[in-house]
Amino acid sequence: MPSPADIKAFFDENGYYFARGVFNRTEIAEMEREVDRIVAQNVQLKEAHDKSWKGGAVEALNVGGTSFIHTHQVHFYSARWLQALQQASFLDVVEAIIGPNIVLHHTKLLQKPAEKGAPFPMHQDFSYFPTVHDSMIGGTIAVTRATDEMGCLRVYPGSHKLGRLPHSSGQEYSEFMEKNYPLDGATIIEAEAGDVLFFHYLTLHGSKPNRSNTVRKNVLVQLHAGNDRVEPGNGHVNSKLVLRGWSNVASSSYCESH
Repeated sequence: MPSPADIKAFFDENGYYFARGVFNRTEIAEMEREVDRIVAQNVQLKEAHDKSWKGGAVEALNVGGTSFIHTHQVHFYSARWLQALQQASFLDVVEAIIGPNIVLHHTKLLQKPAEKGAPFPMHQDFSYFPTVHDSMIGGTIAVTRATDEMGCLRVYPGSHKLGRLPHSSGQEYSEFMEKNYPLDGATIIEAEAGDVLFFHYLTLHGSKPNRSNTVRKNVLVQLHAGNDRVEPGNGHVNSKLVLRGWSNVASSSYCESH
């Protein structure tokens, strides 16, 4: 693995870092079994309905008949996934990027069905859970292989330097985004199971539909530095779980708030 300094330098310049083989074959196979178990449980509870994005940006892609499954907080279901989030091979890369104090905001299972997996327009994540110091990063864990045909992630290197862009949630149409950062022009990041793509929550990213005959499975992990916190009034699910180091903002009221 490159040195922490090299990882940090690459991330700061490009707004992302692609780490190969963070989880080995045995580990990711165990994690995939738990993902399948989560989906099956939600199907049984009738909570695995289509959660594809709607809105002008999605309609502009001119893609119909697609669907998507997701559920938040995989570590609420599975101790194996909590262990994965605490694994050194994962947290060492996170520490190189945001420092030694690492707080988990949330996790999200993302599953694109074979042949009809929904696309995601180019977007930034910040509007969903903005933090005071903009230290939030995402880590997309490839639970299965993710190719371009399967709708793997695409990023615009260096786009985090644009700061917070208006109309960048990915659900409303943005002429600026369509003209300057089209999905077709982004860098394609194909991954093998066990790889992790880390990216700043201001980095423009998106994905095309899954048109392959294979389900694409991944888990997104959102983390921020220990001296940061989500801006007041945000209602997104928030674990507030310290995975490494210390939270400098924790207090009785902070821990009790949702």
